[in-house]
Formats: sequence, structure tokens, C-alpha cells
Amino acid sequence: QVQLVESGGGMVQAGGSLRLSCAASGRTFSNYIMGWFRQAPGKEREFVAGISWVGGSTYYADSVKGRFTISRDNAKNTVDLQMNSLKPEDSAVYYCATKRGSVFYNYPKQYDYWGRGTQVTVSS
Repeated sequence: QVQLVESGGGMVQAGGSLRLSCAASGRTFSNYIMGWFRQAPGKEREFVAGISWVGGSTYYADSVKGRFTISRDNAKNTVDLQMNSLKPEDSAVYYCATKRGSVFYNYPKQYDYWGRGTQVTVSS
């Protein structure tokens, strides 16, 4: 069992920035994918960004590419999401998730463990 806890959410004006962090505890694995997903009211959960723990390969949704940056700290077992040039449509609950293995998927159903989420609200 792995526990994931997100932090760093809040309210920000359009064009502003936020940095989210996800801390993992409990059982850890030699290699896994960590990702960020988001879900707005009335919408399905969607992929935002992912990173491979061993190789550090990154993956981004087209909607955030060039604005968001995902990074990891192997020693601290954390993954961050730097969000710049935020838009109102970025408003959602952001979830940290992880899956075992090094094969990347961008579908929520492929991920094994989830955090409880952190709210991001971008005002216009």
C-alpha cells in the first residue's frame, strides 16, 4: 500500500503560477510512473503530466505542454508540478497518482494508487 499526499493547491489569477507537490509514503518500488491528473466538476478525470522514476522521462498533455513542468526528487520520494501561465480552464482538483513499472500510460484506470487531491482555482 502506498499513500500519496498532494499539497500546494490554491487560488491564483489567470497568468499566475502554482507549484504542486506530491509526497509518497509506505511501500515504494524500484521503478514506477508518477503522474498528475485533474478533474473539474462534471468532467472526467484527465491526464496532465507524468514522469518515469528511473529514467526521468516526462510526458505532458497537449493542453499544458510548455506551461507545466513535472519533476521528481528521488531522495525525498516526491514529485512536483510547476504550473505557469495558468488559465481558468486549468481549474480542477489535481490528483497525484502512481503505477508500478516503467511503461507509461495516460489513462487514469492504469494507475494503482491515488492521493486525495488538491484544489486549484484560476480566476479570470
